[in-house]
Amino acid sequence: MRLRPYNLIDAYKYGHPRQYPEGTSIVFSNLTPRKSRVQGVDSITFFGLQYFLKEYLQHQWRQEFFEEPLDKVLSDWQRRYTSILGQVPFKEDIDRIAQLWEYDNLPLEIRALPEGSQVPMRIPPLVVWNTEPWAYWLTNNIETVMSATLWQPCTSATLAREFYKEFHRGALKTVGNTDFIQWQGHDFSFRGMSSVESAVLSAAAHLLYFTGTDTVPALDFLEDYYFVNSDAILIGGSVPATEHSVMCMGGKETEIDTFRRLLGLYPTGILSVVSDTWDFWKVITETLPQLKEEIMARDGKLVIRPDSGDPADIICGVTSNRFPDLTPGTDIWGKKWSDSEIKGAIECLWDIFGGKVNELGYKELDPHIGLIYGDSINIARARDINGRLEAKGFATTNWVAGIGSYTYQYNTRDTFGWAMKATYGEIGEETREIYKDPKTDDGTKKSAKGLIAAYEEPGGTFSMKDQATWDEVKNCAYVPVFRNGALINPQSLLEIREIAKSFIYEKATV
Repeated sequence: MRLRPYNLIDAYKYGHPRQYPEGTSIVFSNLTPRKSRVQGVDSITFFGLQYFLKEYLQHQWRQEFFEEPLDKVLSDWQRRYTSILGQVPFKEDIDRIAQLWEYDNLPLEIRALPEGSQVPMRIPPLVVWNTEPWAYWLTNNIETVMSATLWQPCTSATLAREFYKEFHRGALKTVGNTDFIQWQGHDFSFRGMSSVESAVLSAAAHLLYFTGTDTVPALDFLEDYYFVNSDAILIGGSVPATEHSVMCMGGKETEIDTFRRLLGLYPTGILSVVSDTWDFWKVITETLPQLKEEIMARDGKLVIRPDSGDPADIICGVTSNRFPDLTPGTDIWGKKWSDSEIKGAIECLWDIFGGKVNELGYKELDPHIGLIYGDSINIARARDINGRLEAKGFATTNWVAGIGSYTYQYNTRDTFGWAMKATYGEIGEETREIYKDPKTDDGTKKSAKGLIAAYEEPGGTFSMKDQATWDEVKNCAYVPVFRNGALINPQSLLEIREIAKSFIYEKATV
């Protein structure tokens, strides 16, 4: 899709330059997560800004605006203005576009907290203002595309953080180390996201905390925008795995032969096989016991993947939740529960393949066998599964969560209340501290007032001062990242990962 950066706006932005008071010379704005609608989450992980700067403010403006002939730019701009508003643009509006083209870069300055930072609600992770008086209109002109681009990676990074925190907690409690958890959350979301860009941004955010992903272009994205090389550094990885078409083509009555053939195709390493194409519990109770010798002889791990049903009940068994006294054959809800359904997949695998009881007293499956569940997993279910495994005496690292669009796409800009608002302006020699505070609102939409400075507090969190001075804005936790078309203080993926995870490690030792 070809994008013209001067058209990446809401239509009402066309009229705003003329609507500001005459003599306006500076508009200062911020982007802020105003309210969490996720229980227990009171901060966001900031991520995605560097991509926005490089792709939208540098590449697209350069290629589709500054390097295009002025007459073509003006013709295209006027045509779109007229077609959507039904009127001819004012001459001064045309002149503004020509003036920007002649300036040959975007006269904006953006300062931000480092990507990976844990930013509390109502603290702006970035501020932006124009660097030339005539470009006052440009500050909020980028609001639409900035908001549309950044809310998704910040939201997905924040949700990935919550998974990581839960796996970190469970691993420390039931294993005593966190060596495995970078692989315990695996991104399965690509096909269910709203667009390719949304999928890639979200998957890249997932990779701040985890290294498991099936979203291949996320690796290209991080190499292109975040200074990392997959030949030298582990960005993300996956394993050979089947899908239902493979199992179906193998035949229902010969499913065990498909398993055996796959084990022969992959004699070493991890192999994941979807196992509910027909009868998951038959695979558990009949197929795997028959293949035990071959599985245990492999130099690697066979991972089974149930893909339907209630995830916690499939993994942990129904007795660990609603029916503590349930016995095989009992009729509840018109269903007679089997012994394997009562035990759950992890306990059944333990019965077949064994494992070890670690120093903390929790059972760890033999390393030749494992389980991944990737259908409708969210944070609440991950916590439930971990808690039920712990209660049964099993380590939480016995399973991997396939995290898909059920987690990463069931969100909007309002999940964390993202909004970009102007809070300060200058009109000639006059300064104005501006704000909004609707009486009909619950306080969510109340903005800060005036210039804004942010300060890092002990423990990696941040505080904010509004009605600040320019000196405070330029000497606080905000780091210059963009000025007059230039990228400043770029970050690498490794730096961002370190910042993002340091918060979790600090909390874990408290």
